[in-house]
Amino acid sequence: MFLSKKVRLNRLMKNGRCLDVAIDHGVCNEPSFMVGLEDVQSVVNTLVDARPDAIQMNYGQSDLLQTLPGENRPALVMRVDMGNPYNKERHRAMWAVMQNETDPILPALRMDAACIVVNLFMLPDEPDLFRQCVKNISKLGNDCEKYGMPLMIEPLVMQPNSARGGYLVDGDTEKVTTLVRLAREMGADIIKADPTDNPDDFHHVVQAARCPVLVRGGGKADLRTVFDNSAALMAQGAHGMVYGRNIYQHDNPKAVVAALMAMIHDGADGARAWDIYSGFEG
Repeated sequence: MFLSKKVRLNRLMKNGRCLDVAIDHGVCNEPSFMVGLEDVQSVVNTLVDARPDAIQMNYGQSDLLQTLPGENRPALVMRVDMGNPYNKERHRAMWAVMQNETDPILPALRMDAACIVVNLFMLPDEPDLFRQCVKNISKLGNDCEKYGMPLMIEPLVMQPNSARGGYLVDGDTEKVTTLVRLAREMGADIIKADPTDNPDDFHHVVQAARCPVLVRGGGKADLRTVFDNSAALMAQGAHGMVYGRNIYQHDNPKAVVAALMAMIHDGADGARAWDIYSGFEG
């Protein structure tokens, strides 16, 4: 591993753990994801004050973080792809493309990102979408090695749109584990994985990854349940979380960050995280 890649990973993974707050939802073209992100500058300012380890953004947002003064702002994780599987209605043609087709890693280098993230979609009866993702990752993997940029792959096993309509995760342990293994063997330095339906099975995902695994949050849920499930996943070997709507769509994002940081870095359980959230002042 290049020294520059290790330096970036150290900036992202504090003591091997990380809370990455995702606000890169604009490229999903899904209106429900935008609730709470209307004033992006205000969201970024709130998150910087809350001090998670990282904020996940697109190139067109990243100046809001990287031009702020000070040395202790969160690390930048940059989304480099975009796709259309997020909407309630299934599209006639499903696609996943780079935001910068010519040189996809260049925007991340320009903005001093600590890591890039790319999707690996696995949808029923959509082999062309999967193939596009594999091509994207193949190109990125070579560039990441060339320039010393850590590569986070986001393997997403999804249910058919006909199940309930919309962007629905399939938490089948075997499916998640198999796709995570594929992502690792394509060169992932970090895996952003969906939780398994049974949190007690998540150690299989960690074993398949052989690199840090951050749990993906998905849609907004009851916060106490989020804390309890997160603690269970950490107990199974997860190295942290990438949560978006479960932070920015809550009334007090700073309190949610404080609770999750205590869980990730100090070993707080779900009950303790809830107490931190409930009693937060700051």
